[in-house]
Amino acid sequence: MTADTAPATLDPADAPDDALTPAAHSADRAAPARRPIQDLPDELVSQIAAGEVVERPASVVRELVDNALDAGATSITVRLLAGGVRLITVEDDGCGIPREELPIALRRHATSKIRNLHDLESVATMGFRGEALAAIASVSEMSVLSRPAQQESAYLLDARSGELRPAARNPGTTMEVKELFFSTPARRKFLKTDATELAHCVEAVRRHALTRPGVGFAIWHEGKLVEQWRATLPARSDADQHDEAAWQQLEQRAMDKRLADVLGPDFLEQSIVVNYQAGHVQVRGRAGLPDAARSRADQQFCYVNGRFVRDKVLTHAARAAYEDVLHGHRQPVYALYISLDPMRVDVNVHPTKIEVRFRDSREVHQAVLHGVENALAAPRAQQLLDAAAATPTPTAAAAGQPTSLPGQAYAPAPQAQTAMRFEAPPRVNGLQALQQTAALWGQAGGPAAADNAWAGSTATSTPTSIDATPWQVQEASPRWNPQPAAGAIAAGAPLVPTLPPESADNPWPLGRAVAQIHGVYILAENAQGMVIVDMHAAHERIVYERLKSQLDDGDASSAIASQPLLIPATFSATPEEVATAEDHSETLAQLGLEVVPFSPKTLAVRATPTTLAQGNPVELARSVLAELAQHDASTVVQRARNEILGTMACHGAVRANRQLTIDEMNALLRDMEHTERSDQCNHGRPTWRQLSMKELDALFLRGR
Repeated sequence: MTADTAPATLDPADAPDDALTPAAHSADRAAPARRPIQDLPDELVSQIAAGEVVERPASVVRELVDNALDAGATSITVRLLAGGVRLITVEDDGCGIPREELPIALRRHATSKIRNLHDLESVATMGFRGEALAAIASVSEMSVLSRPAQQESAYLLDARSGELRPAARNPGTTMEVKELFFSTPARRKFLKTDATELAHCVEAVRRHALTRPGVGFAIWHEGKLVEQWRATLPARSDADQHDEAAWQQLEQRAMDKRLADVLGPDFLEQSIVVNYQAGHVQVRGRAGLPDAARSRADQQFCYVNGRFVRDKVLTHAARAAYEDVLHGHRQPVYALYISLDPMRVDVNVHPTKIEVRFRDSREVHQAVLHGVENALAAPRAQQLLDAAAATPTPTAAAAGQPTSLPGQAYAPAPQAQTAMRFEAPPRVNGLQALQQTAALWGQAGGPAAADNAWAGSTATSTPTSIDATPWQVQEASPRWNPQPAAGAIAAGAPLVPTLPPESADNPWPLGRAVAQIHGVYILAENAQGMVIVDMHAAHERIVYERLKSQLDDGDASSAIASQPLLIPATFSATPEEVATAEDHSETLAQLGLEVVPFSPKTLAVRATPTTLAQGNPVELARSVLAELAQHDASTVVQRARNEILGTMACHGAVRANRQLTIDEMNALLRDMEHTERSDQCNHGRPTWRQLSMKELDALFLRGR
């Protein structure tokens, strides 16, 4: 080999990474020298804490407003520059901080709110850790100006230099934070635009404003007033101390005024009062009507002892209360205030204190669920009576005249049809019997009775023998007795309903039926104008509520009928799913499911509910096990039963194109007025709509 062809010696420094020997790689991967364990500097500790507490300017606003509220402030002003990045100033008229305590206030874990473990476990203030001011001061230029009422002058403390000097100020405290994250530039890069940061700051103050009607709030940005909410609740006087009922009424009016100011008057108009007490838990506030639901969950506010929280227990309870009155994936709106003994809730579980842990989460869940459910249960048709009382209009029924229009003769039906039956259906014990839809209609029922859902008869034709047809004619309901006079239809005489006439003691909020449109909608006339009713949706809700009532009054422990599988369906399960199946075997049996361990990592589905026999048993088992792992067993059972009852009610309700008599339409309206949640069907669709005379006049340009 010549010198020209001899291989050149490769310098390791010039060689590519992949050309290095394994020994060189192992040398590069050698572990670094061990560092000794030592205490971190105080400033670094505070900056680490700031990473948990101070996420953005809104976090600073929230912590400073918390301190102002704990100081007993009745007026709080927030001033911002550049969305709070350049300047945050929070001014209050609270009790102030004495001169000698100002330097201590900026130390880590220095606070006046707790002294021992008992205080921590029963904390009732917004703040309690004593780390917020130190954390904020470590990532900004901060100063504190404060004066108690008994102190002659105020004092200004510079957090960076520690200088303390006299200053002028009324009693209260001013916290000033400049150049947020100036000492940690990397954190500042993650902030959004000034407009976005301002919106978060406004939202932080808004959450406080919703629970403190006795405190006035004002937000300024770049010298301009952005939001202002004046105090609506005066200070409690000595006289109010002795009249608790009067004070609660005053408090409710003040809270309603604050809700209208912050969330808008529409929220107040489209919500109802929630006031519920169960054991140690009290639930107050307002729940939005189903029609006010939104596409986003941006108007859902939950407070625990005055603290805004985001808790899965509360969110699930509120959502469950709206479960069968909301359509699709709409989100309800509400502002709920939960009060309970501070010893029964732990607020020290999250750096920003936005999450809590309840000692008895089931108790709180049930209180919120039943509180909102009870508020939503009342039919809104009753509200029409209040509107009618405000603008009374004489009606024919009130004057003792027939409820048909003057001079109107209802055209006879082209052929005789059986009348619908409105008396309470026979009592049925157990859900298994309820699955036979025929139980709803007495002897004249069955799955094929969709078009004869309200079976029954008026004597408009010759009685038919029972053997002639399965839909035999039955006696008319003694409650309404809609049978007209003999020969009335044949003679073409006007068919005058014989329902109990409308009067002051027997009002008809949904009015009296006038006509039916295409066998789908019912038109009715009331004092406000015209009511349009979706008869299938309305009857579906009536049947659904009756089914639930029968089940509650019957054997609540009865199981859903199940059907064994010819070949068990097996699937790979996680350890949590296996444990849930073993722990909740009785609950699964109540739901009509039989899920048993097949091996340490496999479950087998041996039976499924009869009504869901055509579904996927594995998917059904997985979904039920997931719910049982997260929620209370009774809640899962109730939800599953309601889904089955809803399916039964949908198939058992009167169908479209079913021609109804005036009597039947009026009877349906009367049942709607007394049925809980009758404003929506169990799928969340509305059952009726009101068109006022003003809206009708606008359609035809009357008065213009």
